[in-house]
Amino acid sequence: MSLHVHTIYPSKGAKKAKKILGRGNASGHGTTATRGGKGQTARSGGSQGTRRRGFKRLLQSTPKLRGFNSLNNKPAEVYLSDLDGKFQDGEVVNLASLQEKKLVSGNAKSAKILSTGDITKKLVVEGVACTAGAAEKIKAKGGEIK
Repeated sequence: MSLHVHTIYPSKGAKKAKKILGRGNASGHGTTATRGGKGQTARSGGSQGTRRRGFKRLLQSTPKLRGFNSLNNKPAEVYLSDLDGKFQDGEVVNLASLQEKKLVSGNAKSAKILSTGDITKKLVVEGVACTAGAAEKIKAKGGEIK
């Protein structure tokens, strides 16, 4: 088939026939021409507009959710003074041992050691984040950070 002006036509379903209103009761769109009964429903801007305005009032009265909630998990904070009190000299500090000694909650995904307080014991830290100050204090006592 060659492509000419008289052979071009829109694809099936691309064109939709216009809805014909008010052409007698037999058509199904006669009498009120699909506009409902008399009164408010028969007027343009009636019924639905008032419903929308009522919803706007409800929407405006609800308090807005302010701020920002990050999807990233924050690490549980552990102080050096807490480690000093709960761990023995030469023990390994990891997430499992912190949970076992109840320094972090059982469902904590990660932990971070903060430099608050002092440490007197030599500890080995594995898989737990540390602040620069905490790492310095642990290494000063002969501890390791892996």
